[in-house]
Amino acid sequence: MEEFWYSVKDFLFLSLFLLVAIVLKNKIKFFQRFLVPTAIIGGFIGLILGKDVLNWIVLDTDFLGKLIYHLMAIGFIALALKDREYKFKEDRKDNINTGFAIISIYLIQGIVGFAISLFIFYAFMPNLFPPFGLLLPLSFAQGPGQAYSIGKSWELIGFTNGANIGLSFSTIGFLWAVFFGIPLMNYLIRNKKKLKLEGLEKEAPEKHDPEKEIEEKHTETIPRKIFIDSLSIQIVLIGIIYLITFFSLKGISIALKPMGDYGETVSQLLWGFHFVIATLITIIVRIILNFLKRKNWLHINYPDNYMLQRISSSSFDYMIVASIASISIVTFRENWIPILIITTVGGVLTIFYTFFLCRRIFKSYKIEHIVAFYGTWTGTISTGMALLNEIDPEAKSNTAENYVLGSAIALPLGVPLMFILGLAVNGYKTNNQLQYLYTQIIFIAFFLILLGLMLWRKRQISKNKV
Repeated sequence: MEEFWYSVKDFLFLSLFLLVAIVLKNKIKFFQRFLVPTAIIGGFIGLILGKDVLNWIVLDTDFLGKLIYHLMAIGFIALALKDREYKFKEDRKDNINTGFAIISIYLIQGIVGFAISLFIFYAFMPNLFPPFGLLLPLSFAQGPGQAYSIGKSWELIGFTNGANIGLSFSTIGFLWAVFFGIPLMNYLIRNKKKLKLEGLEKEAPEKHDPEKEIEEKHTETIPRKIFIDSLSIQIVLIGIIYLITFFSLKGISIALKPMGDYGETVSQLLWGFHFVIATLITIIVRIILNFLKRKNWLHINYPDNYMLQRISSSSFDYMIVASIASISIVTFRENWIPILIITTVGGVLTIFYTFFLCRRIFKSYKIEHIVAFYGTWTGTISTGMALLNEIDPEAKSNTAENYVLGSAIALPLGVPLMFILGLAVNGYKTNNQLQYLYTQIIFIAFFLILLGLMLWRKRQISKNKV
């Protein structure tokens, strides 16, 4: 009967790592002071106890990889399925600029990361996978799940240990988010007058009544006569959407077959970007549900915001623990030079670009936007929101709402990036190195257009308010 445990024992170990991390976070002031997420602590506990360090607990990296891949999509489906009112009124300009900003960070990290990896490839390491540096935006700006899934898909065309290298990138991104994010936050607060970051702050929103907040925490209205738990309903909805995602990806892959090598490359990328497809499908489902509610054809509000948020947060917590715990130190040692060069330049670049951009496109809450966006663009949205909570504990700013609504705007804009990535990878697959140049040209042109639009929109807003 022991073999029956093999498929779940690693998940149970991840739970143990999280438990130890919770205790350490509660007892050690250093972790509290530097806002180190509990999941990151748990991941490093798993890494230290794993086969490459103490060798006390041997985890199945293939199982953890599959877990990371699927938790990424489940977390995003749960977030996108939440019932929220998208109010594009006074803040709609900030929401749009945030969407542009999210895509622009992908582009500038991709441009710099790809340029560095190409330079290393041509000058020093001819055996390096040329699109190596494109893992920078996939890991820093998008997180470990995306870095793993894309790295894994690139292994099919010759990128040795691509998934594990992607996890190494994302782990270093977490370190940048935490150990550079805290000093950055304190520096901005101390020097806000000198840096002209005071801005025109908006009035704080009215505080909500705590009792009312508790009542509104759950949005489900499922009658008892259905005889099914509300959590089960959420899992059913997520499962159905994920099933639709699977068949959609299969259909797209079949449709791309006539395009030959490029179609196959894009197909592999789409399977790596499965969470994007899942999120788009979830948004469509959400729109349909809202339509049915408005027409009074749907009388039961099946999605429960509170439980969906819990599912999403739990998915990301386990994903982060699994991502760090499954890193191969041997693989990191073999590639440490390009990894450290690219992540160091990427970390510094992200600091300066976030500071430059947020100062110019936001009129209020500039420090809050800089801190939250930097934390998100090097770690995950969880680290970004943790940093934001340190300087805005009562959520008086519109920063978090901007990022959520901006992400919805960024999603369709980001779809073309998958095909641009496919061009770079197909260049390696077909040994057509001109496609590397084409990729960079498209990236740069796309970035300059978005940057120009953001700055132009900011000037127009300023003129209208004069």
